[in-house]
Amino acid sequence: MIRASVGGDAVRIKLSNEYTREPLTVSTVHLARHVGAGAVDPSTNGRVTFGGNDSVTVEAGGTVVSDPIAFRLPAGGDLAVSAYVPRRIGSVTQHGSANRDNYAAPGNQSTKDSLSGVRSFYNYSFLAGVDVRNPAAEGAVVALGASITDGYDSTWNENRGWPDLLARRLAGGGRPVGVLNAGISGNSLLNDGVGPSGLNRLDRDGLTPAGVRWVIVADLGLNDLGGADAGTGDRLIAGLRQLIERSHSARVKVVCTTLPPYGGSESFSSVGEAGRQAFNEFVRSGGSGCDAAVDFDAAVRDPTAPARWDARYDQGDHLHPNNAGMEALTTAIGLDQLA
Repeated sequence: MIRASVGGDAVRIKLSNEYTREPLTVSTVHLARHVGAGAVDPSTNGRVTFGGNDSVTVEAGGTVVSDPIAFRLPAGGDLAVSAYVPRRIGSVTQHGSANRDNYAAPGNQSTKDSLSGVRSFYNYSFLAGVDVRNPAAEGAVVALGASITDGYDSTWNENRGWPDLLARRLAGGGRPVGVLNAGISGNSLLNDGVGPSGLNRLDRDGLTPAGVRWVIVADLGLNDLGGADAGTGDRLIAGLRQLIERSHSARVKVVCTTLPPYGGSESFSSVGEAGRQAFNEFVRSGGSGCDAAVDFDAAVRDPTAPARWDARYDQGDHLHPNNAGMEALTTAIGLDQLA
């Protein structure tokens, strides 16, 4: 189940088998408007093909992109992608936390209005992206981050992460800009671990998606500072410089954000806090090379204890925002910074 950030008249999907060792075959893939709880509007059901075929096999380590399918989708519309997997597979490439319900059921039910024998699950299995064609679109912005960007612990099924809220602000302002959420919970800017590092996945996730014009570099560095390399302020700055240089070479603008506070969390240390402060001062400086800077830190910190979240915005673990905190983060982004 995908919420479209921008509307359009055609859709294509990307399937990934990048992290498995056996081929993945999917067949009878369909798109439809999702109307809730796994049910779709049957009048919108459309057949997806791959090189004109109903079935496609994605080799181990590979990806495929479907043919475009004529499909009218409004901005903010919910889309159901249904696919039949005819053969059992041992593992699946997935995005671990969709922060919403997806659904599985036995047999080929890809054309059904609703599923029988259904169970819900919370990841995105082998669906790596949805492109929407809109000739009036200004382009796309990629939110490159970790768990805060991923929407961790915002209200389930309500699309309340800050990239979702940014998409609504843009649409409400009459700007057809796609917002691509490339947040991975647990991800880091410098170090591979929970997925490739931000630097190592920049080309795939940040620079090559269709129509990309901007990358917002968000909370990645918090996981570097909270890990074994806590004293990495200088390395984070060097990593951000590299990211900016590579993005500019690809003609993509970079919007840098300061790192939100994490005082009181399990990963906090005084050494890491010094690194965060150094990184944030660099982002705020005029010589960072960022095309724009957003002060996430100033938007959500406690004015009396600036190493900690303002209690109004703290989810409770002193690391992640609640819904109000997500609102505060997206409000800190000036829409004129995407220009």
